[in-house]
This record gives sequence, C-alpha cells and structure tokens, in this order.
Amino acid sequence: MPLDLLAIAAHPDDVELTCGGTVLKMSQAGYRTGILDLTRGETGTRGTPELRLLEAAHAAKILGVKVRRNVGLPDARLALTDEFKVAVAEVIRELQPHTIILPYWEGRHPDHYHASNLGFEAAFIAGLKAYQMKGEPFRPFKILYATSDATARPTFAVDITKQYESRRRAILAYKSQFTPLQKSRKSRVYLPLDELEGRMSDQARHYGRMIGVKYAEGFVMKEVMLIDDVVRIPVRSI
Repeated sequence: MPLDLLAIAAHPDDVELTCGGTVLKMSQAGYRTGILDLTRGETGTRGTPELRLLEAAHAAKILGVKVRRNVGLPDARLALTDEFKVAVAEVIRELQPHTIILPYWEGRHPDHYHASNLGFEAAFIAGLKAYQMKGEPFRPFKILYATSDATARPTFAVDITKQYESRRRAILAYKSQFTPLQKSRKSRVYLPLDELEGRMSDQARHYGRMIGVKYAEGFVMKEVMLIDDVVRIPVRSI
C-alpha cells in the first residue's frame, strides 16, 4: 500500500532528531509512515554500520513506521548525481508517498543539504515516464523541509508535546551515538553528539513557545499555505 508520509534523511538518527515527533504523531493518527535513510553512517566516529542499522530498526518501532529502508549510498560522499537520484527515485516509485519530509536545504553537514537536493530531484524524476529506472511513474503531492537542524524560521510547527518522550526514546535508541564517551577517551575532532539530544530538546521547546505549546517541530514549505477560515487560524498574534 502507498505511504501517506515518507521522511528522507542522510543518516540513521537524522529523522529522529529533526522530525521524529511528527512522524510518530502521524503514525498514531493512522497514517502509513516510513523512513528512508540514504546512507548507513559508515564514516561516523562512533558505532558501526551494522550496529546503527539495528538501532535504526529499534527506533522505527518506537516511531510506529510501516517501512524503514536504507539506500546504502556512500556516507560523507553524497552528491547530486544521476546514479544517486535514480536510486532514491526508484524507492519513491515503489513506496508512493503522498507527502515527503526532507532535511532543510542549508546546513553544517554536506550530506544533509545534499540529501535535501537529492530527495527533491528524485521526487521530480520519479514522475517522468521516459526516465530510465525501475517502477511505474509516480510523483509525491507535497514536500516539506524539517528545520530542527537549521537556522531557518519555520513556516509552521507541529505540536509534539504528547509525542516528546517517545521521540526522546527513539533518539536515545542510538546508544552508540548518544552515550557520552569516558573523559579519558579524548578526540582531536569536536563531536557535538554528547549534547545533541539536549540541543534538539531545546529546539523543540523553542518551536513550542512559537505556537503556545510545550514541544514542537518546525517545518518550511515553499508553497503558499491555503487557509479557508481566517477567523479560526490558531496561534495568537499579540
């Protein structure tokens, strides 16, 4: 059956950190949700690709997704190539998601913004009948961009107050990534992983304050939002 929502990200744990609460909320609402990780995170300093796949499967259960796939593209080497676009587009054709969540198109990690561009262009070419790839042509209806790891001001935010604790458990399912190292094991490269879960929680509180709730996740969409009833728009102006 086609998916209602597919979150695409560069590495296992990216979805949990940026839009995991929203994915869980949609799962709880009865929608068919899925996650597509583009790489196995094999160049990461902590853990192994095999361990991260096991952690990803555990986190997927917490988030209630129907499908979790890993494309197996090279970590730290994502690029906007035809080969990579086709690999992602074939999965989109297979899963037929109505809505896609992508990383924001700017960020510190090159893989993140490459994943954003790959996801968008793959979604486009997936709908081209004459483009050589497996599957029947399909194009998603809506593309959203998660802003939790970006400086962009969100277009809208999703209240995840009820999903917050489960989202936190899904993040911490990646024990290889977010368990602090012993102080004696110092790295010459700065790794913000020990504080990343805390910073994502701070971000969720920040977005929550924007819409008058405790925790939220922010998103950007490039299209103008359609509103039918301007009297009942939520969130106070003053």
